Amino acid sequence: MHDLSKSISSTREVVITGLGVISPIGIGKTAFWNSLCAGRSGVRPVSAFDTSGSPVRLGAEVVEFEPKEYIKQRKSLKVMARDILFAVAAAEMAYQDACLSGATIDPERMGVEFGADMIQCQPEDVAAAFRHCMVEGRFDFRRWGQGALPEVFPLWMLKYLPNMPACHIAIAYDARGPNNTHSLSEVSSLLAVAEATRTIERNRADVMLVGGTSSRIHPTTWVRNALAEVSARDDDPAAVSRPFDAHRDGFVNGEGAAVFIFESLQHAQARGARVLARVIGQANAFEAPRAGRPVEGAAIRAVISGALRSSGLKPGEIGHVNAHGLSTVADDRAEARAIRAVLGDVPVTAPKSLFGNLGAGGGAVEMAASLLAFEHDLVPSTLNYEYPDPECPVNVIHGKPLIGATPTALLVNRAPMGQSAAVVLAR
Repeated sequence: MHDLSKSISSTREVVITGLGVISPIGIGKTAFWNSLCAGRSGVRPVSAFDTSGSPVRLGAEVVEFEPKEYIKQRKSLKVMARDILFAVAAAEMAYQDACLSGATIDPERMGVEFGADMIQCQPEDVAAAFRHCMVEGRFDFRRWGQGALPEVFPLWMLKYLPNMPACHIAIAYDARGPNNTHSLSEVSSLLAVAEATRTIERNRADVMLVGGTSSRIHPTTWVRNALAEVSARDDDPAAVSRPFDAHRDGFVNGEGAAVFIFESLQHAQARGARVLARVIGQANAFEAPRAGRPVEGAAIRAVISGALRSSGLKPGEIGHVNAHGLSTVADDRAEARAIRAVLGDVPVTAPKSLFGNLGAGGGAVEMAASLLAFEHDLVPSTLNYEYPDPECPVNVIHGKPLIGATPTALLVNRAPMGQSAAVVLAR
């Protein structure tokens, strides 16, 4: 066992005491973990809307989710889009998992830090207004103000603002402290984790509810992503997402959320809380995308190196990397080379192989996998890694889980516009 106590640069150590997860492979940490261990994919034909006219018919959809089981304020349901429902439900799970119910917490010292995507409007919410403006098959903007606007639900906008997941969570738990939302696509969750950590280290809060949420199972997202590197395979749903595999051909859209309870170690110890892990390092960087040129991975290398320095660990002390593993040709190649350059032959797992690209919620759901790996002393394997790609020189955990790894993890995510983020956790 490594002595990691010297790695902590702040006198206010940040620990994680609870987690909740909503995912395509299971709702709640037990179902989620069982699917990870069994290699049970959440990719399936989409049922939320008709995809018959689209070249992409598969997605990683959350099924059998009943928000009323988790959301106490039922009147709030009508102003919650699917992304928000996931976030609030996962927060309730995390709150209960951390045994915060009944705990004495200063509401001014409890905050929320969250990652969220642009939340897409449901077509039925504006259908009546849209029809009112149609004249002989064309949209007449002049009819909107007086005639169409009354057809729109007065609180419509509250369903779709990306800061609303954090707002609803703060309202539910009377969290009056720092409250912030990051909307930077796939790096949003890890940026929220990093900022929540700094908030506690700076003594601005004792408790933070931290996470990310997104639903990319939506017709608008489907159309927009038709121009992106989405896999169009539909012969075998479970085999579509193939991070680092030589036969990968694109990512899979998904949905989900995860929330964690962060506390200062002093606060957690004072209430006798169980500590799942510590947050000991973080970094973020940017690499400008260049038209006609594949991503080079400079920002990925920078955040891996930066998070490592921040943690005080050496490359050989990282037990596993929880990779972005998008399953596109260029992204996986750049990430794999960056991991190899900085961390050598470190074991790598890629949870997107089971549940696809969850956007702003992806980093949080992937982080839940590493936390549970610490708890069970087992790092889940990567699904569909069957044909190693010489262009991806990483040690991918496949075939069977990794048992007995050093209980430290480096998580990395990258966004299409060039942002990268990394976080280091230790048990």
